[in-house]
Amino acid sequence: MSEPAGPPEPETIGPLAVKIPKPPLISPEKKADFAAGTEKGEPLSPAARLFRQPELSCCIITIFGLGKIVTADELKACIEATLLRHPRFSSAPVKSRSDKPRWVPTKVNLDEHVFYPEIDAASAAARDHAVGDRLVEDYATSLSQSPLDPSRPLWDLHFLAIRTSEAACAIVLRIHHSLGDGISLMSLFLACTRRTSDLESLPTLPEARRRQAAAFRPCLLLFWLWSVLVYAWNTLVSSFIFIATAFFLKDTRTPITPSSAGVEFRPKRFVHRTISLEDIKGIKYAMGCTINDVLLGVTSAALSRYLGRSYHGHLPKNLLIRTSLLVNIRPTPGINALADMMKKGSEVKWGNHLGYILLRLPIMKCEDPMDYIRKGKAAAEKKKNSWEALFSYVLGLMIVKTLGIKVATTLCHRMFSNTTLSFSNVVGPMEEVSFCGSPLVYIAPSVYGHPQALTIHFQSYVNKMTAVLAVDELTIPDPQKLLDDIVLSLQLIKEAVAAKS
Repeated sequence: MSEPAGPPEPETIGPLAVKIPKPPLISPEKKADFAAGTEKGEPLSPAARLFRQPELSCCIITIFGLGKIVTADELKACIEATLLRHPRFSSAPVKSRSDKPRWVPTKVNLDEHVFYPEIDAASAAARDHAVGDRLVEDYATSLSQSPLDPSRPLWDLHFLAIRTSEAACAIVLRIHHSLGDGISLMSLFLACTRRTSDLESLPTLPEARRRQAAAFRPCLLLFWLWSVLVYAWNTLVSSFIFIATAFFLKDTRTPITPSSAGVEFRPKRFVHRTISLEDIKGIKYAMGCTINDVLLGVTSAALSRYLGRSYHGHLPKNLLIRTSLLVNIRPTPGINALADMMKKGSEVKWGNHLGYILLRLPIMKCEDPMDYIRKGKAAAEKKKNSWEALFSYVLGLMIVKTLGIKVATTLCHRMFSNTTLSFSNVVGPMEEVSFCGSPLVYIAPSVYGHPQALTIHFQSYVNKMTAVLAVDELTIPDPQKLLDDIVLSLQLIKEAVAAKS
């Protein structure tokens, strides 16, 4: 394994004097232990190895708003009783003698992972909550410039004693993507929380809809055969487009396309806005679709509005703008299973088993705002009725095993570079939960380290939905305007639905 990058020097971001903590230096003995290698430990999955490559070194970063201040002792005690009991949070990636990295258990020093950074007293005490919001944004942005130390478990947590417009303080949790996929990691964190109304009970998540298996009847055989043909055809078309994208098929260049290479190495700014989950559900029931369909439609409408201003109201036709979506091939461990694992030490299946889906967003000017959802739903249905995610997962495995991790990294990097943005929607608890005894106010997850200038995440929590943007400011200098467009697009669709019904 290459020599770990040295810890970042303390720096100041902007005029608000947020000092980035300098992690303790690694002892020479510890470096020698890691350099020696070992055959012990679990091998990294192919996806985890991809995320360990410099061009795709992605980190999941999540900002949690808390209702009250948590002391350092309380925070560390909570982490020791939960996250540290998970093997990934107490293991480091080490190259073995067979030259393949493995997760090797190591002793964790929480002082190297949990930070209480110094905040300028005048800024922290400012009455203007917008200043607090900016401080948290600046701090999260600074973390996207500071790599995790590869000789330690790949995560850290930063407590910011800053009052914002929504919360009394904030926690920024950063986890390298090689530890797991975003949904599994979010489930793991939620397994560390408890209901505020009952501190002995785990959170409740909405149950995923499952298609009911119909009893076999001869008349259903033709329907089953037709379904298989539809799946096969959609998979064939999607697979061709997927492969073409990895080699030559590029999205239309627009103002949200990076103007130069290397966007994966540039810092990202993370901004978020809270919208009403009840409004989204109302549109869902009225239009007979899913929450994900509504969010895709709102995103399409917002991007159409945002790009329309860049083109001075004359939005070009047939813009090819696609989003890449990561799909977990293996079912995510449930909250109860993860909580039992951390409590009793039992094992659950874990790791990155990811496939990709490429979805075209309808970018256009619609007289009826509901058309964004209708067209987005039609495109999403074709993806749901295909095996594209499974195909991309199997294809990735074959490339890694036959051509090597470098070729797989190059093709995966090109696939991301040739599409415009990433999109995800993560389901959160249905009731208020507490972490370390403090009520959780909001959850704002995102990711950085991939070659796209825009990433859009939606995270539900109780009756709220948080829209989170990660942007390259050289490409998108005004992310708050795009958040405004998301809020306005949802309102216009809601009004259109009300008028029709």
